Amino acid sequence: MSTTKRLHDLGQSIWLDNITREILDNGTLRRYIDELSVTGLTSNPTIFDEAIGHTAAYDAGIRRKAQDGLAGEELFVELALEDLRRAADLFRPVFDATKGIDGWVSMEVSPLLANDTKATVKAALAIHKQANRPNLYIKIPGTPAGVPAIEEAIFAGVPVNVTLLFSREHYLAIAEAYLRGLERRVAAGLDPRVNSVASLFISRWDRSVIDKVPAELQNRLGIAIAQRTYRAHNDLLASKRWRDLEAAGARKQRMLWASTGTKDPKAPVGLYVEALAAPETIDTMPEKTLLAFAAAGSVGNIMAKDGADAEQTLKKFAAAGVDVDALAARLQVEGAESFVKSWSELMKRIADKSAALVTS
Repeated sequence: MSTTKRLHDLGQSIWLDNITREILDNGTLRRYIDELSVTGLTSNPTIFDEAIGHTAAYDAGIRRKAQDGLAGEELFVELALEDLRRAADLFRPVFDATKGIDGWVSMEVSPLLANDTKATVKAALAIHKQANRPNLYIKIPGTPAGVPAIEEAIFAGVPVNVTLLFSREHYLAIAEAYLRGLERRVAAGLDPRVNSVASLFISRWDRSVIDKVPAELQNRLGIAIAQRTYRAHNDLLASKRWRDLEAAGARKQRMLWASTGTKDPKAPVGLYVEALAAPETIDTMPEKTLLAFAAAGSVGNIMAKDGADAEQTLKKFAAAGVDVDALAARLQVEGAESFVKSWSELMKRIADKSAALVTS
């Protein structure tokens, strides 16, 4: 049995943190589904920017859409959805077999809308309708400005992948928004089965402190934060508030471990994957991490629901001068800024390619 199959059989979903037209055309994604137990995928503007910029696979589509009068964000959304519809169809058997729990793909709303709740919800509704696939999540950042948009999107019935979470507190804020959205649906007589995942970013923690802590603490902060957040997640699921919603038909917001590729070349490639093995969660892996884990990874102990030694570990980081709360806030701000930068670069790439292809 393959390592990825053992992880899948443990109850954790393996999603690919990548999509390109090439892996759709040449059968690579199909092979990952069949051979590596991949049951979903995530995308972001950086992934699409690299795919569009480094291959000619999108040129014909860009030329055709530009000639039809599409430009900028409108052109990109339809270009990306062409890929995501195909991927969603590949995962549809998993989606159907799990009754909508697994088998998802994700598409991001423009990060330029992050501070505008109404515009974010409007874009989320439009993209989900345009995609015309039930197994497509709309990614909305879990920033303070994004929290009300998450609640409104859930209330509107849009499945949401909440991204850019870095701490227990970030998670609890968006979990509250998810619960409120569901409670409002119940009160309005609407179906509370609106799926969501909460994406906690892992490796950026360790990259940010690698030269600031002693060797024995290196590559341990991200895992400790995940353990702390996982405990909060399980505590919430044990609450009466959640049990009442579940009794009404709601589905729990699943934890998703994001950014699980190691940034430290001296660390084992499967460091985070192995540490974050937990039933009913999701690990979205970069392609390099997926292949390396499949080749040489191992599945050992599963994550403890009580957080294990997370608090003791975090005390050691505090003693080393790491202010976890301040760092979480900074990482989220930097992440949001990075998304805006990637989006701007992607829009420029689309504009430049459109101009060159239409006149060639």
